Amino acid sequence: MEILVILGTGIDLMKVTNTAETAITSAGAMASSVVLSLSEAGISPQAGAPAADLLDKKFAPTAEDGLLVIDVQCDFMPGGALPVPGGTEVIGVVNALVPRFEHVVLSQDWHPDGHSSFASQHEGKNPYDETTFPYGQQTLWPDHCRQNTAGSSFHADLTIPQTAVVCRKGFRPEIDSYSAFFENDSVTATGLEHYLKQLGVKRVFVVGLAYDFCVRYTCEDAANRCGLDVILVRDATRAVGLPGSVEAAVGGLKDAGVRVCTAGELGTLS
Repeated sequence: MEILVILGTGIDLMKVTNTAETAITSAGAMASSVVLSLSEAGISPQAGAPAADLLDKKFAPTAEDGLLVIDVQCDFMPGGALPVPGGTEVIGVVNALVPRFEHVVLSQDWHPDGHSSFASQHEGKNPYDETTFPYGQQTLWPDHCRQNTAGSSFHADLTIPQTAVVCRKGFRPEIDSYSAFFENDSVTATGLEHYLKQLGVKRVFVVGLAYDFCVRYTCEDAANRCGLDVILVRDATRAVGLPGSVEAAVGGLKDAGVRVCTAGELGTLS
Protein backbone atom coordinates (compact mmCIF):
# COMPACT_ATOMS: atom_id res chain seq x y z
CA MET A 1 0.00 0.00 0.00
CA GLU A 2 1.35 3.43 -0.87
CA ILE A 3 1.16 5.86 2.03
CA LEU A 4 -0.49 9.22 1.62
CA VAL A 5 2.05 11.93 2.32
CA ILE A 6 -0.42 14.55 3.45
CA LEU A 7 -4.06 15.40 3.36
CA GLY A 8 -5.98 17.34 0.74
CA THR A 9 -5.02 20.96 1.35
CA GLY A 10 -4.19 22.43 -2.02
CA ILE A 11 -0.70 23.33 -0.76
CA ASP A 12 1.96 22.69 -3.40
CA LEU A 13 4.55 21.14 -1.14
CA MET A 14 2.05 18.40 -0.26
CA LYS A 15 1.82 15.81 -3.02
CA VAL A 16 -1.21 13.64 -2.46
CA THR A 17 -1.45 10.24 -4.08
CA ASN A 18 -4.70 8.57 -5.11
CA THR A 19 -3.71 5.11 -3.93
CA ALA A 20 -4.44 5.56 -0.24
CA GLU A 21 -6.54 7.75 1.99
CA THR A 22 -4.53 7.35 5.15
CA ALA A 23 -1.19 8.40 6.58
CA ILE A 24 0.91 6.89 9.34
CA THR A 25 1.57 9.39 12.14
CA SER A 26 4.60 9.31 14.42
CA ALA A 27 2.36 7.81 17.09
CA GLY A 28 1.58 4.88 14.78
CA ALA A 29 -2.08 5.79 14.28
CA MET A 30 -3.92 5.91 10.99
CA ALA A 31 -5.00 9.35 9.81
CA SER A 32 -7.91 10.14 7.51
CA SER A 33 -8.19 13.01 5.04
CA VAL A 34 -9.79 15.69 7.17
CA VAL A 35 -7.35 18.60 6.83
CA LEU A 36 -8.89 20.73 4.11
CA SER A 37 -8.29 24.01 2.35
CA LEU A 38 -11.07 26.56 2.77
CA SER A 39 -12.36 25.85 -0.74
CA GLU A 40 -12.40 22.11 -0.09
CA ALA A 41 -14.35 22.74 3.11
CA GLY A 42 -16.79 25.08 1.39
CA ILE A 43 -15.80 27.98 3.65
CA SER A 44 -15.08 31.54 2.55
CA PRO A 45 -12.42 33.78 4.06
CA GLN A 46 -13.80 36.52 6.28
CA ALA A 47 -12.42 39.67 7.84
CA GLY A 48 -14.13 39.14 11.18
CA ALA A 49 -14.56 41.65 13.98
CA PRO A 50 -11.90 44.15 15.08
CA ALA A 51 -8.98 42.58 16.91
CA ALA A 52 -8.25 43.22 20.55
CA ASP A 53 -5.27 45.52 21.11
CA LEU A 54 -3.31 43.19 23.37
CA LEU A 55 -0.23 41.92 21.57
CA ASP A 56 3.31 43.06 22.20
CA LYS A 57 4.89 44.31 18.96
CA LYS A 58 7.89 42.10 19.77
CA PHE A 59 5.77 38.97 19.32
CA ALA A 60 6.81 37.69 15.91
CA PRO A 61 5.99 34.03 15.14
CA THR A 62 8.24 32.29 12.62
CA ALA A 63 7.57 29.72 9.90
CA GLU A 64 8.13 27.04 12.56
CA ASP A 65 5.12 28.28 14.55
CA GLY A 66 1.47 27.39 14.01
CA LEU A 67 -1.77 28.79 15.42
CA LEU A 68 -4.45 26.22 16.28
CA VAL A 69 -7.89 27.84 16.57
CA ILE A 70 -10.09 25.27 18.27
CA ASP A 71 -13.84 25.07 17.57
CA VAL A 72 -14.81 28.74 17.42
CA GLN A 73 -18.25 27.67 16.19
CA CYS A 74 -21.72 29.07 16.66
CA ASP A 75 -23.05 26.18 18.75
CA PHE A 76 -20.38 26.88 21.39
CA MET A 77 -21.38 30.52 21.71
CA PRO A 78 -24.06 31.99 24.00
CA GLY A 79 -27.42 30.98 22.51
CA GLY A 80 -25.92 27.93 20.81
CA ALA A 81 -26.72 24.29 21.42
CA LEU A 82 -23.74 23.78 23.75
CA PRO A 83 -22.90 27.27 24.98
CA VAL A 84 -19.54 27.93 26.58
CA PRO A 85 -19.86 30.80 29.08
CA GLY A 86 -18.05 33.83 27.70
CA GLY A 87 -17.35 32.09 24.40
CA THR A 88 -17.59 35.23 22.30
CA GLU A 89 -14.99 36.93 24.50
CA VAL A 90 -12.17 34.91 22.91
CA ILE A 91 -12.79 36.17 19.39
CA GLY A 92 -11.09 39.56 19.68
CA VAL A 93 -7.94 37.93 21.10
CA VAL A 94 -7.94 35.23 18.42
CA ASN A 95 -8.37 37.85 15.70
CA ALA A 96 -5.33 39.70 17.03
CA LEU A 97 -3.24 36.53 16.73
CA VAL A 98 -4.36 35.26 13.34
CA PRO A 99 -2.54 37.85 11.14
CA ARG A 100 0.74 37.18 12.92
CA PHE A 101 0.94 33.55 11.75
CA GLU A 102 1.87 32.00 8.44
CA HIS A 103 0.20 28.72 9.45
CA VAL A 104 -3.36 28.89 10.82
CA VAL A 105 -5.47 25.78 11.44
CA LEU A 106 -9.15 25.98 12.35
CA SER A 107 -10.51 22.84 13.99
CA GLN A 108 -14.20 22.17 13.40
CA ASP A 109 -16.48 19.83 15.32
CA TRP A 110 -18.36 18.07 12.53
CA HIS A 111 -20.88 15.59 13.89
CA PRO A 112 -23.40 13.59 11.87
CA ASP A 113 -27.02 13.50 13.02
CA GLY A 114 -27.45 10.93 15.76
CA HIS A 115 -23.80 10.96 16.84
CA SER A 116 -23.14 8.49 19.65
CA SER A 117 -21.90 11.25 21.98
CA PHE A 118 -25.30 12.97 21.92
CA ALA A 119 -27.35 12.34 25.06
CA SER A 120 -30.43 12.14 22.83
CA GLN A 121 -29.13 8.77 21.56
CA HIS A 122 -29.06 7.19 25.03
CA GLU A 123 -32.33 6.36 26.73
CA GLY A 124 -32.58 7.75 30.23
CA LYS A 125 -29.48 9.91 29.88
CA ASN A 126 -29.22 13.69 30.00
CA PRO A 127 -26.67 16.11 28.57
CA TYR A 128 -23.44 16.15 30.61
CA ASP A 129 -24.06 12.67 32.08
CA GLU A 130 -21.17 10.22 31.93
CA THR A 131 -21.33 6.83 30.25
CA THR A 132 -18.93 4.13 29.10
CA PHE A 133 -17.96 3.68 25.46
CA PRO A 134 -15.71 0.89 24.13
CA TYR A 135 -12.76 3.28 24.41
CA GLY A 136 -13.55 4.47 27.95
CA GLN A 137 -15.52 7.14 29.78
CA GLN A 138 -17.45 9.57 27.63
CA THR A 139 -19.38 12.72 28.52
CA LEU A 140 -22.73 12.93 26.75
CA TRP A 141 -23.54 16.25 25.11
CA PRO A 142 -26.52 18.11 23.73
CA ASP A 143 -26.90 17.63 19.98
CA HIS A 144 -24.42 20.17 18.58
CA CYS A 145 -22.26 21.07 15.59
CA ARG A 146 -24.24 18.87 13.25
CA GLN A 147 -22.74 18.86 9.77
CA ASN A 148 -23.86 21.64 7.43
CA THR A 149 -26.00 23.39 10.04
CA ALA A 150 -25.69 26.99 11.21
CA GLY A 151 -24.46 25.75 14.58
CA SER A 152 -21.46 24.00 13.04
CA SER A 153 -20.32 27.11 11.15
CA PHE A 154 -17.49 29.31 12.36
CA HIS A 155 -18.65 32.45 14.15
CA ALA A 156 -19.16 35.39 11.79
CA ASP A 157 -16.81 37.58 13.87
CA LEU A 158 -13.87 35.18 13.57
CA THR A 159 -11.09 36.27 11.21
CA ILE A 160 -10.49 33.53 8.63
CA PRO A 161 -7.55 34.17 6.29
CA GLN A 162 -7.43 32.75 2.77
CA THR A 163 -4.46 30.54 3.69
CA ALA A 164 -6.10 28.89 6.71
CA VAL A 165 -6.91 25.19 6.66
CA VAL A 166 -9.72 23.32 8.40
CA CYS A 167 -9.30 20.17 10.50
CA ARG A 168 -12.63 18.39 10.91
CA LYS A 169 -13.17 16.01 13.81
CA GLY A 170 -15.95 14.00 15.41
CA PHE A 171 -17.52 12.96 12.12
CA ARG A 172 -17.31 9.23 12.83
CA PRO A 173 -20.65 8.26 14.40
CA GLU A 174 -19.18 5.92 17.01
CA ILE A 175 -16.24 8.04 18.28
CA ASP A 176 -16.19 11.50 19.80
CA SER A 177 -13.20 13.75 19.26
CA TYR A 178 -11.97 16.44 21.62
CA SER A 179 -8.37 16.74 20.47
CA ALA A 180 -7.60 18.15 17.03
CA PHE A 181 -4.88 15.48 16.73
CA PHE A 182 -6.48 12.21 17.90
CA GLU A 183 -10.05 11.12 18.45
CA ASN A 184 -11.23 9.92 21.85
CA ASP A 185 -10.27 6.32 21.18
CA SER A 186 -6.63 7.56 21.26
CA VAL A 187 -5.96 5.55 18.10
CA THR A 188 -7.67 7.37 15.24
CA ALA A 189 -5.59 10.35 14.11
CA THR A 190 -6.98 13.36 12.29
CA GLY A 191 -3.87 13.90 10.16
CA LEU A 192 -3.09 17.26 11.74
CA GLU A 193 0.21 16.08 13.20
CA HIS A 194 1.46 14.97 9.79
CA TYR A 195 0.26 18.17 8.16
CA LEU A 196 2.11 20.38 10.63
CA LYS A 197 5.31 18.37 10.51
CA GLN A 198 5.37 18.45 6.71
CA LEU A 199 5.31 22.23 7.01
CA GLY A 200 8.17 22.17 9.51
CA VAL A 201 6.04 23.44 12.41
CA LYS A 202 7.70 22.78 15.75
CA ARG A 203 5.72 25.02 18.10
CA VAL A 204 1.96 25.57 18.32
CA PHE A 205 -0.09 28.27 20.00
CA VAL A 206 -3.54 27.03 20.99
CA VAL A 207 -6.69 29.13 21.41
CA GLY A 208 -10.45 28.61 21.24
CA LEU A 209 -13.13 26.49 22.89
CA ALA A 210 -13.44 24.90 25.26
CA TYR A 211 -10.51 25.16 27.65
CA ASP A 212 -11.42 22.10 29.73
CA PHE A 213 -12.15 19.74 26.82
CA CYS A 214 -11.10 20.29 23.22
CA VAL A 215 -8.42 22.88 23.95
CA ARG A 216 -7.01 20.84 26.82
CA TYR A 217 -6.76 17.58 24.89
CA THR A 218 -5.39 19.28 21.78
CA CYS A 219 -2.60 20.76 23.89
CA GLU A 220 -1.86 17.50 25.68
CA ASP A 221 -1.71 15.46 22.47
CA ALA A 222 0.46 18.07 20.77
CA ALA A 223 2.95 17.90 23.63
CA ASN A 224 2.78 14.27 24.75
CA ARG A 225 2.21 12.45 21.47
CA CYS A 226 3.41 14.78 18.73
CA GLY A 227 6.51 16.19 20.40
CA LEU A 228 5.57 19.81 19.75
CA ASP A 229 6.32 22.79 21.94
CA VAL A 230 2.89 24.01 23.09
CA ILE A 231 1.74 27.39 24.32
CA LEU A 232 -1.84 27.91 25.49
CA VAL A 233 -3.04 31.51 25.30
CA ARG A 234 -5.27 31.54 28.36
CA ASP A 235 -7.24 34.71 27.66
CA ALA A 236 -8.14 33.32 24.24
CA THR A 237 -10.08 30.39 25.66
CA ARG A 238 -13.05 29.74 27.96
CA ALA A 239 -14.27 26.64 29.81
CA VAL A 240 -17.49 24.64 29.77
CA GLY A 241 -17.04 24.29 33.52
CA LEU A 242 -18.46 20.88 34.38
CA PRO A 243 -17.76 19.67 37.95
CA GLY A 244 -14.01 19.14 38.26
CA SER A 245 -13.27 19.74 34.58
CA VAL A 246 -11.28 22.96 34.94
CA GLU A 247 -9.17 21.54 37.77
CA ALA A 248 -8.47 18.42 35.71
CA ALA A 249 -7.44 20.59 32.77
CA VAL A 250 -5.03 22.62 34.88
CA GLY A 251 -3.38 19.44 36.15
CA GLY A 252 -3.27 17.72 32.76
CA LEU A 253 -1.74 20.73 31.02
CA LYS A 254 0.88 21.11 33.73
CA ASP A 255 1.81 17.43 33.55
CA ALA A 256 2.16 17.70 29.75
CA GLY A 257 4.56 20.62 30.07
CA VAL A 258 2.25 23.04 28.26
CA ARG A 259 3.22 26.66 28.78
CA VAL A 260 0.30 28.92 29.68
CA CYS A 261 0.38 32.68 29.22
CA THR A 262 -1.81 35.60 28.23
CA ALA A 263 -1.75 37.25 24.83
CA GLY A 264 0.01 40.27 26.33
CA GLU A 265 2.84 38.08 27.59
CA LEU A 266 3.65 36.46 24.25
CA GLY A 267 6.34 39.01 23.43
CA THR A 268 8.43 37.72 26.35
CA LEU A 269 8.59 34.15 25.06
CA SER A 270 11.89 32.75 23.86
